[in-house]
Amino acid sequence: MIVRDIQDIVERWAPKQLAWERDNVGLEIGNPHTTVTGILVALDVTSDVVKEAVSKKANLIISHHPLLFKPLRSVTTTGGAAAVLREMILHEMNLITAHTNLDFTFGGTSFALAKSLSLQKLDFLRKPYQEQEKVVTFVPAEHVNRVASAMASAGAGVIGNYENCSFRTEGTGTFQGNSQSHPTVGAKNQLETSSEVRLEMIVDSWNAPKVVTALKAAHPYEEVAFDRYPLANYHGGYGEGVVGELEKTIPLAQFLKEIQNKLKVKALRYVGNPEKPISRVAVCGGGGSELLLEAIAQGADAFVTADVRYHAFHDAAGRIALIDAGHYETEQPVVYSIVKKLTESMETKSEHLRIEAAVTSTNPVRYYS
Repeated sequence: MIVRDIQDIVERWAPKQLAWERDNVGLEIGNPHTTVTGILVALDVTSDVVKEAVSKKANLIISHHPLLFKPLRSVTTTGGAAAVLREMILHEMNLITAHTNLDFTFGGTSFALAKSLSLQKLDFLRKPYQEQEKVVTFVPAEHVNRVASAMASAGAGVIGNYENCSFRTEGTGTFQGNSQSHPTVGAKNQLETSSEVRLEMIVDSWNAPKVVTALKAAHPYEEVAFDRYPLANYHGGYGEGVVGELEKTIPLAQFLKEIQNKLKVKALRYVGNPEKPISRVAVCGGGGSELLLEAIAQGADAFVTADVRYHAFHDAAGRIALIDAGHYETEQPVVYSIVKKLTESMETKSEHLRIEAAVTSTNPVRYYS
């Protein structure tokens, strides 16, 4: 497989169009046509991670945090992102980043955190995305399955855990071709009628042009009639944060211990009554303080996130248990989700490629007591 193939797998799962406007995701370093010899997945790209990749003969690193985020003014050996970039280029390494696009996708960063804490009945904490359209076309009945299949292969017809979703209504189409036309049905300069099916399929907005191209290629008519309608419904596959349920209600003090053990956190910052029963839990990997009010509105007993500001603890006091479990610790679980996703994809393609999570810790934070 080449680098582009791996990038396609990652971005079909976590479309780069979801990323914040100022984020940097996708192929950051390398050649999309390079054959992949192995993949190392890490939260961050550091010099030690590059060394680990080289030692394991992996020429592709997939990271959650971008290496190139701020503009570089020089590429030297004195440290920082520029030094790592230089090292990667010298070793002909490739780098794919999935950052906020992975944060906002189903099964992404917050889902990985929720599963690490053994939460069940998971759903997005907030679903702000209205990023879908409905593509409608009109097809002779004998060709409708072919057109629907082409549209589905291009990404249309996905609703939650279901694929190839469509709605079909039988009707009659009319048309009259001029002297320059080459009608599939009937003759030039004659009003024709044809039994057709109105075919409707939902699609993510960024995939709509690709779906329309596939539609036209599969359609038997010389001139293809189709409509694109923007939808106001919220997308079920993308969102922010996650809310779920513990298997059984436990006191906050016990829940804090479980967080510490499961995420390997050396210290927690929190606000809340240690005796308070915890059942419903909201989480957001990395800095998610802005979702505090949503967690409260969703009836969560506790909210686990990172990078919590002092005043956010004040806002949470007496309303919800707010727990800062560390940026690295709340995002590291997604590394293993990426490995699993890629491994499963390789198995379906009967590809044999070494895919590993980096053993190198990239957490810069140390604790003193």
